[in-house]
Amino acid sequence: MSLPCLIAARRFDRHAHLPFWIDAQQVGWIRSSDVPLLARWPDVFAIDHARVTLAPTFDTVDLRSAALGSVIGALDAEGRIPGWRNETYAIRNAFDAPPLAYIERAASRFFGTMTYAVHLNGVVEYAHSAASKGAPQLWIARRSDTKATDPGMLDNVVAGGIGWGFGVEATIVKECWEEAGIPEEIAARAVAGRTAHVLQSLPEGTQAEQIFIYDLALPADFAPRNQDGEVGEHRLARIDEVARWIEEGAMTVDASLATLDCLLRRRWIDEEACAGIDALFVPPSLA
Repeated sequence: MSLPCLIAARRFDRHAHLPFWIDAQQVGWIRSSDVPLLARWPDVFAIDHARVTLAPTFDTVDLRSAALGSVIGALDAEGRIPGWRNETYAIRNAFDAPPLAYIERAASRFFGTMTYAVHLNGVVEYAHSAASKGAPQLWIARRSDTKATDPGMLDNVVAGGIGWGFGVEATIVKECWEEAGIPEEIAARAVAGRTAHVLQSLPEGTQAEQIFIYDLALPADFAPRNQDGEVGEHRLARIDEVARWIEEGAMTVDASLATLDCLLRRRWIDEEACAGIDALFVPPSLA
């Protein structure tokens, strides 16, 4: 069976994009239809049939960031950069690599640059009893209808992008409180799963993202409470319910991958039900 999330996570046509380069490195993908928008800044971008390159005169992080920031501001004013976040992302091909430049988070998909996120599976494993029958459950969030991306879709109990200056663990603690009211002493118990890699075309551009997946055991008497308005509701769901939502495409692609990783690692679903998922834990080639 081909799950929608497994197909969508690598639904990307390289021939419909031009590579974006900075300082002799490919750092992103720009849709061919968007390239003419950048031709208005010949002092900032060198454009040919093979690639879009940030001009080499911008040879420091500050100069590159300022040049890109000016362009991004103009594109935003024209409605080309949806979902402005006032958050800074670093352009870097590896999470521990030094930044080549800084950009507004919302612009990362226009330029198709690599982004990083954490997704947390909120797991409740009950003690065996006549009432619970010992069946594990997962806390699932429904994204707010006002979210810029995937409004109203089902999501992991906690999920968030990693902004510049934050590590994985610090982001987990921050997002746990903001999205679910999970205190730091519980959030610190999160256990790492695998790391998924997404490269997909979206209406706003390209999502090239590395997703750090974690599981967190939540107390049976704990109920998540959103703090920042980005979650519409939380629901405690059986494994078969969650599997059905994934199969129906009711969950976001990212959350589906994170949840499947949890279910597979814990042997709560059959591996044959999601054949091909292992390929999504290998970074896609930029070539």
